[in-house]
Amino acid sequence: MDDEKSTVNRIKKDIELFTKNIKEIESIELDGNEKEIIERAKSYFKDTEYYLKKRDLITSFGCITYAHGLLDAIRFIHGMI
Repeated sequence: MDDEKSTVNRIKKDIELFTKNIKEIESIELDGNEKEIIERAKSYFKDTEYYLKKRDLITSFGCITYAHGLLDAIRFIHGMI
C-alpha cells in the first residue's frame, strides 16, 4: 500500500511540474511541428489524469513521463533547459 501511495504522490508531483513547464513555453513562438508536439504532450497529460483516476498507475506514470519528454524536447530546442 505504501508503494501505491508513493507512486500516486510521484505522479502528482510530475503533474505539477508539467503544469509549471507548459506555462513557460506560452511566451515563445512555436512552428507548426512544435505546436503539434505540444498538443501531443497535452494529450498525454490528459491521459495521465484519466489513468490516475482509474488507478492504473503504471499507465498514468508512463503517460506523464512521455508528456515530459515531448515538452522537454521543445524546451531544449529553445534553450529553456
